[in-house]
Amino acid sequence: MEEKKILSTHSLMLENRQNGRITGVKDIKSFDEKEILLFTQAGKLVIKGEQLHVKQLDLEKGEVDLEGKVDSLTYLSKNTDNRDESLFRRMFR
Repeated sequence: MEEKKILSTHSLMLENRQNGRITGVKDIKSFDEKEILLFTQAGKLVIKGEQLHVKQLDLEKGEVDLEGKVDSLTYLSKNTDNRDESLFRRMFR
């Protein structure tokens, strides 16, 4: 049985607010031209901007390459974002 490599670090490199590489990515929840939502080793990461594109995605290595104009990078805690919370749980709070 092959073991999966467990990523323990997360890094983000952005050049001129346009081209970037992110490591330590566990999953991508959603993306469009204005927002990319990632799950990283450091928590949820929201990237907002214009004409955003995921150029390359390799979840096995935990790497994402992106391009477009980046306006903001925000790490979210569980208390500030309920987008991934189930509908059932929100209905019965």
